[in-house]
Amino acid sequence: MSTSAPTVWHRIDLALARLRPHREPVALAIDAALVAVAWNATYLFRLGFERWWSVRPHYDHWVLLGIVAVYALCFWWLKVPKGMWRFSGFGEVRRIALACALAGAVSAAAVLALGLAKVPRAVLALHPVVTLMTIALVRMSYRMLYEHARARITGSDAEIRRALVLGAGEAARLLLAGIHRQGWIVLGLLDDDPHKHGARIAGVPVLGPLGGVADPVVRGAATHVIVALPSLRGARRREVLELAATAGLPVVTVPSVDELRDGNQRIDRLREIEPEDLLGREPVQLDEAGIGDTLRGKTVLITGAGGSIGSELCRQVAHHQPARLVLYELSEFNLYTIEQDLSERFPQLELVKLIGDVKNLEHLRHTFAQRKPAVVFHAAAYKHVPLMEDDNAWAALRNNTLGTYHAALAAAEAGVERFVLISTDKAVNPTNVMGATKRAAEMVISKMAAEHPGTRFMAVRFGNVLGSSGSVIPKFKEQIAKGGPVTVTHPDIIRYFMTIPEAARLVLQAAAIGESGQVLVLDMGEPVKIVDLARQLIRLSGHTVEEIGLEFSGLRAGEKLYEELLADADATVATRVAQLRLARIEARGEAVEQLLQFAAGTEGHAGSRDVRAALKTTVPEFPGVASSGMQ
Repeated sequence: MSTSAPTVWHRIDLALARLRPHREPVALAIDAALVAVAWNATYLFRLGFERWWSVRPHYDHWVLLGIVAVYALCFWWLKVPKGMWRFSGFGEVRRIALACALAGAVSAAAVLALGLAKVPRAVLALHPVVTLMTIALVRMSYRMLYEHARARITGSDAEIRRALVLGAGEAARLLLAGIHRQGWIVLGLLDDDPHKHGARIAGVPVLGPLGGVADPVVRGAATHVIVALPSLRGARRREVLELAATAGLPVVTVPSVDELRDGNQRIDRLREIEPEDLLGREPVQLDEAGIGDTLRGKTVLITGAGGSIGSELCRQVAHHQPARLVLYELSEFNLYTIEQDLSERFPQLELVKLIGDVKNLEHLRHTFAQRKPAVVFHAAAYKHVPLMEDDNAWAALRNNTLGTYHAALAAAEAGVERFVLISTDKAVNPTNVMGATKRAAEMVISKMAAEHPGTRFMAVRFGNVLGSSGSVIPKFKEQIAKGGPVTVTHPDIIRYFMTIPEAARLVLQAAAIGESGQVLVLDMGEPVKIVDLARQLIRLSGHTVEEIGLEFSGLRAGEKLYEELLADADATVATRVAQLRLARIEARGEAVEQLLQFAAGTEGHAGSRDVRAALKTTVPEFPGVASSGMQ
């Protein structure tokens, strides 16, 4: 990485930035000095070089002192020092003209009233005009200098970004080596190590502890806060982000240590705060022993390959060097997107890109027979609870439950070694159609495990996935970008959260250690209040909750205040992975068979009431009737 020093334009902007916390008194002092310069320039213009000094009365310096004081008072009264010089335009010049006219009139009246006849009347008359021209010229010159410096620093007309960096370790040193090339000015560093206070790193001072970010004097003219502590994890990382949010400025961060280890990121590639940064707990590190043996050199097929979980599964599977990766996806756009990503990241990996629908059993049979996958990850599902609740209940049943059966049956017939279903915590004591269809899908897996011992059928269940399509984080970010308000369904609603990479690793782990008929459940720690996530995202964007607004829209149909990971009747056993538990689901084979016949045999479209009744028969804990959402 280059360690070239910041340019002279960086240094000029840094010097000006250090003056900005004192902008108003500095501006008033400069304007007062310009009033004095204009007074002498007016004498010079009116009397010429030979007489401009000699003909002045002996009390002229007292007159000048009084005039400067009058101008300063008028400028202060009309709020001239509050104007930002880099945005000076006609409006600012008009305000200065009014202030000069008022101050000039008061000064002239005072001089005449005091009988100071030796002060030239022409000087009194011309001085306000010369002062206006001088002050306006200085402001225009400053604006030109600023815009030129901005263009040289940022390479465009974008605003210069000034940062206060949290962290003064090796990551900060590497960051400073290249960040100025991206248009950043670093005003200072903060670190809790007292031995670093007062030191300088690459010429940038360490101003004090991390808590100084909340001090306006320390913050100065900063426009952003950069968190340069990539090794921080879990609760401590969340604490630092909350501390950074107290600055009231947008917060960005260097890549995490895991991202840097992967080699896909550089320390100076700043990014916005991502969902995993807000998790507030240690990311789950599963024991991946055996995953490589499960996948390496084999054909792997992933349904729903272009979705949030499916696409991350594709990337993580690709790391384990399968012989071939079959992408099975209904959405042409999603298939194209993941194909482009994988082709760039893993150019040696053979990809098979298939448009396919899991509701089409014959196409699945043809695909499995032709491609002969050894491992199948079934991620294709409709997952948005409100959308699936009424008008789309039939679609949810056919896609989530019947589609799972089709994929599992095709896998069994083709001799697939392992079949892993992606399930959800909403399948536990379901109160909505989506959750009930996923619970029924788990029962399909149990049924298939009993009937087809040649294939290991298993499911993996986890909570909400931060950053996945339709999850709250992207929605909140979009609402904040639009100026708010941010909408939360209920002030007490809580959810278990995990990151997309965690979810994908859990699925791979399930494929490696799961036995047929099992549901693997991740111990996800403490649940998170959604309203707390919303407030933190608002603060990290540089706004206050009052500016953006926070509204509670009420629980939606079928929505719980909380989610569970294990049903009361589920028997659980430990695994060799500390954070994984196993739940064995009752098959209810006959009821599942009837539900599958209903889903496959009904002509056209079954109504919501009929779908609910059929799900109620198979999943007794499902209310069946339309839920109000108030659980």
